[in-house]
Amino acid sequence: MGESRYEKPSPYTTDATFGLHRLELLRQELLAWLNNLLQLNVTKVEQCGTGAALCQIYDSIFQDLPMSRVKFNVNTEYAYLQNFKILQNTFTKHGIDRPVPVEALVKCKMQDNLEFLQWTKRYWDQYYPGGDYDALVRRKASGAPAATAPAPTSARTSGAGAARRGTTPTTAARGARPGGAPPASAAAIKENTQLKDTIVGLERERDFYFSKLRDIELLLQQAIEADPEIEKDEEGLVKHIQTILYSTEVSD
Repeated sequence: MGESRYEKPSPYTTDATFGLHRLELLRQELLAWLNNLLQLNVTKVEQCGTGAALCQIYDSIFQDLPMSRVKFNVNTEYAYLQNFKILQNTFTKHGIDRPVPVEALVKCKMQDNLEFLQWTKRYWDQYYPGGDYDALVRRKASGAPAATAPAPTSARTSGAGAARRGTTPTTAARGARPGGAPPASAAAIKENTQLKDTIVGLERERDFYFSKLRDIELLLQQAIEADPEIEKDEEGLVKHIQTILYSTEVSD
């Protein structure tokens, strides 16, 4: 059998089967954390496709990104790509073994940006060195707005995983600041655990339904091999099923 033409969906797909309500809660949680940490007013996950906010998230961890070269007030794909070059250089410098799907992210689609932002949040939870992060000062030279949202209390109170929890990075990441950050509150730890459980559940549901769709695809391939003529009927059942299987449209 040939390889599947059906693309396995992200665990964050907006298909109702995988939990629209839980997906919306995840989106809101990530945006609240992002805006609190960076003192921005990002309203859509898709806005991370410019690369600017992502660059500054990693600057909050390493504090060595050339923020003067990160452009916030831009709306062209070329400018987005320049931001992502900075992000990719940071990944290389600090030995982060994760490809940055630039081509997908710069299209500013919710699904791809949500998935990458969620991974970034998990990385931040593990490696954020603690203490306050002054986002406004760090991006002052980048041409970004001085402040686009009410100033939050501090980066440490940004919800799940707000303080450093985990080991020191084995890469070239900075060490923890003297004194470190205070322990996360019980509520924050509980919220983070619930969020992780939600993701695990979404991934299980995704894999379950993907296996069902793959079984259907294999049955179609067997039927076509047995009778190639059935695929030529544009109004036939086979064509209709293939249209559903291979559709790339995702409802908002």
